[in-house]
Amino acid sequence: MVNKKSPLPLYYQIEEHIKGMIDSGELKPGDVLPSERELAESFTISRMTVRQAITNLVNKNLLYRKKGSGTYVSHNKFEQSLHGLTSFSEDMRRRGLVPGNKLIHFELSSATEELIHHFSLGEDDLVYKIKRIRLASGEPMAIETSYIPVKLIPGLSQEILAHSLYRYVEEEIGLKLGHASQSIEAAAASEDDAKHLKLEIGEPVLFIQRETFLDDGAPFELVKSTYRGDKYKYKMNIERLR
Repeated sequence: MVNKKSPLPLYYQIEEHIKGMIDSGELKPGDVLPSERELAESFTISRMTVRQAITNLVNKNLLYRKKGSGTYVSHNKFEQSLHGLTSFSEDMRRRGLVPGNKLIHFELSSATEELIHHFSLGEDDLVYKIKRIRLASGEPMAIETSYIPVKLIPGLSQEILAHSLYRYVEEEIGLKLGHASQSIEAAAASEDDAKHLKLEIGEPVLFIQRETFLDDGAPFELVKSTYRGDKYKYKMNIERLR
């Protein structure tokens, strides 16, 4: 399985062997890797060499470690562009996946000071508070809490939220979405995040806050989302300033 007479370093040969197992499907995303001791005995090499190979694959995001549990095959990450405003449902369909939602909480509530300021609301104005798990072909991707002024969509219901909200807003209500402002931060999964996203508490996640505006500049939605760090990465093109 390894050639000790080869000019290629042993750790590199182990890396390529493990990568081959992943590419062939013998090791699937989420599978646990054999222990360092088992691999060392299998290849008749030192555990230090095995550890170096595994560390290199972890650094390349092909594997990941769970403290006290072992080393696992990483899930493929969705690459999301930071250019262009799309809904979660639209994004998943473009990837050939089936978008889905699991509604956790839906209510009409009084606006907090943050929401009154953001939406320029009166003290008596109400907002929808919508908490959903966003699914891709049945797998949880993110947990999302949205706030929308009730006066913009008076008849919003749970049935409507079972499908694409943006499609409903533009095609049924006739509002046109214009642009959004978005911030992304690294964070650790809370107990609630771990429960809904099938993660361990403290695992890396992406906390994303997005403010969406209509084409006339009026604020439409404030969304606070936690995305699985093992599933998502963001990409943008950057030009040098002159």
